[in-house]
Amino acid sequence: AENKASLKRTHTEVWSDSPNPHDRKRIDTCPVGLKNVGNTCWFSAVIQSLFNLLEFQRLVLNYSPPARVHDPPHTQKEHRNLPFMRELRNLFSLMVGSKRKYVDPSRAVEILKDAFKSSESQQQDVSEFTHKLLDWLEDAFQMKAEEDREGEKPKNPMVELFYGRFLAVGVLEGKKFENTEMFGQYPLQVNGFKDLHECLEAAMIEGEIESLHSAENSARSGQEHWFTELPPVLTFELSRFEFNQALGRPEKIHNKLEFPSMLYMDRYMDRNREVTRIKREEIRRVKEHLTLLQQRLERYLSYGSGPKRFPLADVLQYAMEFASSKPVCTSPVEDIDSSAPPGGTKGQQLSLPSTAEQDPLPPLESAGPASASTAAQQQRVAIHKPFTQSRLPPDLPMHPAPRHITDEELRVLEVCLHRWRSEVENDTRDLQGSINRIHRTIELMYSDKSMMQVPYRLHAVLVHEGQANAGHYWAYIYDPHQRCWMKYNDISVTKSSWEELVRDSFGGYRNASAYCLMYINDKKPFLIEEEFDKETGQILSGIDKLPPDLKQYVREDNELFDKEVEEWDSLQVRKAQQEKLVLAPMSVESSPPDNTGQAQQEPEYMEQPSPTNDSKHLQEDTERAISRAAAEQEERSPEALLTAAIKLEYARLLRFAQEDTPPEKDYRLQHIVVYFIQNQAPKKILERTLLTQFADRNLAFDERCKSIMNVARAKLDLIKPEEVNMDEYEMWHQAYRNFRDTTIFMMTGLDLFQKTNYMEALMFLIYSYQYNKELLSKGRYRGHDEELLGHYRRQCLLKLNEQAAAMFESGEEPEVSTGLGLMNELVVPCIPLLLVHDTERDLLAVEDMRNRWCSYLGQEMEPNLQEKLTDFLPKLLDCSAEIKSFHDPPKLPSYSTLELSERFVRVMAAVGGR
Repeated sequence: AENKASLKRTHTEVWSDSPNPHDRKRIDTCPVGLKNVGNTCWFSAVIQSLFNLLEFQRLVLNYSPPARVHDPPHTQKEHRNLPFMRELRNLFSLMVGSKRKYVDPSRAVEILKDAFKSSESQQQDVSEFTHKLLDWLEDAFQMKAEEDREGEKPKNPMVELFYGRFLAVGVLEGKKFENTEMFGQYPLQVNGFKDLHECLEAAMIEGEIESLHSAENSARSGQEHWFTELPPVLTFELSRFEFNQALGRPEKIHNKLEFPSMLYMDRYMDRNREVTRIKREEIRRVKEHLTLLQQRLERYLSYGSGPKRFPLADVLQYAMEFASSKPVCTSPVEDIDSSAPPGGTKGQQLSLPSTAEQDPLPPLESAGPASASTAAQQQRVAIHKPFTQSRLPPDLPMHPAPRHITDEELRVLEVCLHRWRSEVENDTRDLQGSINRIHRTIELMYSDKSMMQVPYRLHAVLVHEGQANAGHYWAYIYDPHQRCWMKYNDISVTKSSWEELVRDSFGGYRNASAYCLMYINDKKPFLIEEEFDKETGQILSGIDKLPPDLKQYVREDNELFDKEVEEWDSLQVRKAQQEKLVLAPMSVESSPPDNTGQAQQEPEYMEQPSPTNDSKHLQEDTERAISRAAAEQEERSPEALLTAAIKLEYARLLRFAQEDTPPEKDYRLQHIVVYFIQNQAPKKILERTLLTQFADRNLAFDERCKSIMNVARAKLDLIKPEEVNMDEYEMWHQAYRNFRDTTIFMMTGLDLFQKTNYMEALMFLIYSYQYNKELLSKGRYRGHDEELLGHYRRQCLLKLNEQAAAMFESGEEPEVSTGLGLMNELVVPCIPLLLVHDTERDLLAVEDMRNRWCSYLGQEMEPNLQEKLTDFLPKLLDCSAEIKSFHDPPKLPSYSTLELSERFVRVMAAVGGR
């Protein structure tokens, strides 16, 4: 029923490979990923988990088909299983020895998927694929085993590896029974349980089993399961899907379920049946006592008979505080100022109905019944005066306090309340201590050595993110040699941690949770041991692990890849040469000869070839410094004036650098030296930069400035290479250029965002955030406020997500396509950028976007919309795909220093109220 209700899935767009083969090149011995060829993340997760079981890997790689295979194949097993084994061997061999970062599993996937297609072309869920995969492997090895061991009962290595046995002991209609059954993946219910042991306990006991332990022949039914033989690879299938009868569709259970990295299975073994029953009975008895204690504790923590309840200790404390309070009897009307305007009080005006004629408030003495008739006679119109008519009693205390209590009564009451509160606190503490001890007792019930003889270590966790009808799959697999967890997410294979595994696998966080746990017997190291060369004793790695036919297969594929890399490199060299040929004549024409024979090219913010706005701004600052120096300096020689002017200019810029200014007034944009000072650039860099400012040709308008400019230029020429490292000088100026460019990206993005042009704003905000992060990595004053940029980048994506969702909701074909295009081209590629640093606000924003689209799964919609949604959701939910490179950054407009500073002030002022 669940399978029939699942949405029809079509082939999604195949992930496009980067045209540059260097991007697809395997780094050292990093594990090889698997390409997603259309809703195949489930295949990648399952295959990687099995591949990393080295014993399973060896079995597949060394598999040889039975010699007596019919051609053409006679049975369906021969028709499908043997070609599948051939493709799986090829795939495993590439995963072992390929030079590629990831390989294509299409052939193996297609054979497996074809077996599931019915007349309606509907496919089954992932657990069915996993069962079928293991069934086919079992059949393929069975054919080989039967050929190798004629006359004997053949051993199937797949059965030996993955299958175990349990004993079902129970009562059916009053009769006891015992049956031995085989199992592969052991199913466990998740709903209603907090950890794996609770799930297992529930799975091992079904129905009413009290009669099993008594001599009476009861008509009640029930059974227990006891494992008689556990497989080396123990797989638990967590049932996180249930069918909603009311809605007629499957739904996912997102409850949190904890599981350990080391699992001891002793308590579930048949040989420990009696011990376990005793312990279970003891735990049941202790839990009953625990329930009683928790109920008693609850009476202390939630005291009262009404709907609102409070801790009893607090209630007694409040009573003590009330009893100790001294009454301050002040009536609110005593504060009325008789000289205030009608209807007013000191410090505030009382608003009375405007339609009534307002009289002054009567004095306090006349407020009683005796003066009521007099007041009524004075009124021409009967009016409602809420303040006087709803007057409170004059002796009402300003705060709650007892009105009549003697010192003796208060002393007795305080003693009683204090004693009672101490008793309650002691009782509460004792109850909590008893409860904690019981919890500890239950935890340690199975911790003695006799019940820790069957250890299973967690090998792999298969995770699903999404809802029942759509989602994304990946796997966490333990690498015993590196002693760390690895995350296998299609083409992406990265180092991970237990903390990340817990966050994504336990459930209750986002929509991700484990659906399959693979444990391996910790006493059988051969499962994950590397293979050794029999002659040299060295560990076999890479292609050396492969049989001859697969070695040749991998070598041929690697040669194809090497050829692709060579052709790419040759193409890039040819392109570079062609660009040089095209640009050479242009550079000759555009580069005027320099009289000194040395290129003198300064940044646009330091010198301009003509008096533009930018150079005018800098020129005015320079001339102002020269004028002040001339006014303060007795010696008027050009050299002395230059030294004095530079000192004055430096002092001015130093004040700017040290001034505490609002965000919109950023002096770094007004002068490069402010940027250098704030980022502690070397003194020599500052000196040369200021000399360059005073050597500007645009100063040559009067004799004094001209002479100073000539001295500055002469000093620049005299600076020796060992005095100022020109590479370092250029590096600092390049850093400032990067800062200016980042600022322009930021300004443009924020400006477009304010104008609600979110599509254009996004790229500017994305690039400004990335560039700004690079700047800040070298120093806190190298860039801008990261939180501000992060906020608007996040908001821009949320706005675009809203727009795209609204288009999808319209149901109109052009709108739907446009909305999904917007998501695929802009929003989805940006999601990894938000996830990469794992900040809480970014994670919540991604969760909001995903939840918006996942919510559509529970709604009725046209079949074509369902198909589009089902194709799109895996891309949205794929949370760890590699960050895709965007197109070239948007082109930046050119700004003078003055224009840049002024526009920055306007834009920052507009967003200041964030």
